[in-house]
Amino acid sequence: MSNEEKRPIVIKRIKKVSAGAHGGAWKIAYADFVTAMMAFFLLMWLLGSTTKGDLNGISEYFKTPLKVALLGGDGSGDATSIIKGGGEDLTRTAGQVKKADVPVDKKVISLKASIEEMMRMEKDKELNKLKELKANIEKAINNNPKLTPFKNQILLDITSEGLRIQVVDEKNRPMFKLGKSELEPYTKDILHEIGNTMNALPNKVSLSGHTDGHPFSTDRKGFSNWDLSADRANASRRELIIGGMDETKVMRVVGMSSAVLFDKTDPFNPINRRISIIVMNKKAEEAAQHDGGEVALDADTGDAQKSQGASAVSPASAVPAPVPASAVEPSPAAH
Repeated sequence: MSNEEKRPIVIKRIKKVSAGAHGGAWKIAYADFVTAMMAFFLLMWLLGSTTKGDLNGISEYFKTPLKVALLGGDGSGDATSIIKGGGEDLTRTAGQVKKADVPVDKKVISLKASIEEMMRMEKDKELNKLKELKANIEKAINNNPKLTPFKNQILLDITSEGLRIQVVDEKNRPMFKLGKSELEPYTKDILHEIGNTMNALPNKVSLSGHTDGHPFSTDRKGFSNWDLSADRANASRRELIIGGMDETKVMRVVGMSSAVLFDKTDPFNPINRRISIIVMNKKAEEAAQHDGGEVALDADTGDAQKSQGASAVSPASAVPAPVPASAVEPSPAAH
């Protein structure tokens, strides 16, 4: 065997390795790096542009997200949101109401309180008008020379029913003929002057006649102080209308006899013989229209109140007004 046959055969296998500079793996790594940097810069931008309140809201949410989402509480955000923790204003960590820099105060309006306030304002406005009418009547009487001697017999005051005008008897100066419903001339002048000012307000008017405590004696069977006081009230109504008052303003004409005395200490005092004219306020008008039934909401309480009947007199209206001393001297003349 020759030497060439004994020589070992050597096979060289060349492994081809791609050059590192020409591979694509670095591109994936670079893309991940760029994505991370973009997320980082985006995070830094968000942190720099977010207010402290928003950061606190986000922080509170991520502290216990499951508890807040299920149960609410700190960081629950908008209480009206369907999703717990929702809402646009993250500055509110609990019970978010609306998105605003300045919280808006809630105002609770009570219907009853609103009605009471409205009625109180109407009552004050009406009271001021009645006071103005009172001043106008006083001015008209003062400017009429024929009425100057009778000023002490004309009494004006404000009661719970409205403006009360009382024309009373004085010693040796009665308003009516003795035992009759015929008015003296000066009484007619007074009622004409009062009637001339009544149309200044739309309020209704109530008239009542009063006598003293002397029993009425007459040949007319059954005729008493009740009949006499009613006749005098009706005669006064006619004179007011002659003076210019609209007859539709009259709502009530009653005779009180001596049931409501001006001078309660002396039933026979001439001052108890009087005509009372009341320019009624709204509450008194409603009471008279319902004839003792329930009226509308009371201006003071806002509740429906029971009112007295047509012939009743409120305690305030029965309180005597200040009267000059000369007007309360007793007189033997009756009725």
